[in-house]
Amino acid sequence: MIRLLTSLLIVILAAAPSVAGEGLVTIGSSFDVKTTADRLEGVLQEKGMTVFARIDHAAGARTAGTPLPPTELIIFGNPKVGTPLMQCQRTVAVDLPQKALIWEDDSGQVWLSYNDPTYLASRHDISGCDAVLEKIATALERFASAAVSP
Repeated sequence: MIRLLTSLLIVILAAAPSVAGEGLVTIGSSFDVKTTADRLEGVLQEKGMTVFARIDHAAGARTAGTPLPPTELIIFGNPKVGTPLMQCQRTVAVDLPQKALIWEDDSGQVWLSYNDPTYLASRHDISGCDAVLEKIATALERFASAAVSP
């Protein structure tokens, strides 16, 4: 019974987006950090996105002799999506390409976080580009959901 409740809680956490920190969308994952990052990278490539880099921050911390729970950053994008947003407001380029952070908290729960396009619109005073922002928000939500859910 406890195993069933634990499994149910993990599924609920993975399916329920939450906001952690201003401008971030954070959702729980049913998988470990590496598996979640692998799944995200796979879905991004499948959908025609370019994965520019995958940074293992925990590995970097180990080389410095400093402990850090599993933490990976994936940097990705597609000029067909990013360019229209930059045409709306050039300063948004400082936040592009997109990034997704996959990390494990102190209790062992894995999370996937990314910048909320609505926050970027506010940060860069973007107006008149609602369709572009909606397209990006929908794509990010789908990529994240595919990475964290069984």
